Amino acid sequence: MSRRVKEYIQVGDLTSLDALIERLTEIRDSLPAAADAELKLRGDDVFGRHMCISYMRPQTPEEAACEARYSDAIRLSHQRELDRLQEELGFCPLPRLVSDELRNAA
Repeated sequence: MSRRVKEYIQVGDLTSLDALIERLTEIRDSLPAAADAELKLRGDDVFGRHMCISYMRPQTPEEAACEARYSDAIRLSHQRELDRLQEELGFCPLPRLVSDELRNAA
């Protein structure tokens, strides 16, 4: 199963409603099938407002290769952090044998 990536498109200032509708129609037509697109208004009065369209797309082969290169390092980093937190909190997991015996007894 391939992973999906969340992609963003920002729609900047437009001069007319017709131009906005035309731009949104172009974006909709260019989206992949089953994109599950969302439109949000972002920003504030100081820095300005804009429309942000987010959608899901399949992961490219380049992105998958990059993720494969770093996935083991990320997993190892997460495991080290979990071990550190468990030691800091005094967590003592049940031995595997005991948990299996409890599951069989139930």
